Amino acid sequence: MIRIGGVPFGVGRPLLAGLESVPGVELTRAVPTQLIEGLRQGALDAALVSSIEAVRQPGYRVVPGLGIACREEIRSVRAFRRRGTAIRSVGLDASSATSVTLLRILLAGPRRDEVAPDCTFEVIRPTRSPDALPHDLVLLIGDDGLAADAGSREVWDMGRAWREWTGLPFVFAVWLLAPGADAARITPLLRMAHELGSRIGSGDGTEGAAHYVLDDNDMLGLRRFWHEARQAGLAGTGAEPVFAGMQAEGFS
Repeated sequence: MIRIGGVPFGVGRPLLAGLESVPGVELTRAVPTQLIEGLRQGALDAALVSSIEAVRQPGYRVVPGLGIACREEIRSVRAFRRRGTAIRSVGLDASSATSVTLLRILLAGPRRDEVAPDCTFEVIRPTRSPDALPHDLVLLIGDDGLAADAGSREVWDMGRAWREWTGLPFVFAVWLLAPGADAARITPLLRMAHELGSRIGSGDGTEGAAHYVLDDNDMLGLRRFWHEARQAGLAGTGAEPVFAGMQAEGFS
């Protein structure tokens, strides 16, 4: 049995099409942080997870060419900022480790002038009414991020915020293979799922903002993200990504 993990959000559909019907495949749907635990504990052979995990834990292989990315906005990962005040409290939907890492990088970098020195961070339950929360900034992801009512708040699309800062695309999720997983068996299944999703038009809710085939420019954005995460102390220096079927890449 090949154990594969995928996100439950609409944005994951184009990469997961048909996997639940493949003989010999057990598909588990869970939020990215839960899928990361499944990989780390050996309960999954492959998972579509937060791209930051590739440089937080050694032993993974990255399936090249597939992921969840955006060139401009993403629409499904957004932060909602209370207007007219410094950011003293941040509420985090911690379902996606990449999204939380990206927000922290932005708050320490291009948005640092908007953040109070005593700013605090708190994990929240996902909501579609961020204006009802007491936090000055609220991060929401997936279907909740996509459908949330901003109310009176300013909206930061996290993909666009990254693009405005770096000029690069952003890769939110990649396929990771657990140590010892059989890439020769698993990778063709993942590519088949994407091909089926492309043919049947699996709606992701982003109205074309997200894309799923990663090119060289996406990889530049991913490498820049890994670099910024390491510089900010949000990822280790000992986990160098290895791409399945390729030699190790150094992204220090």
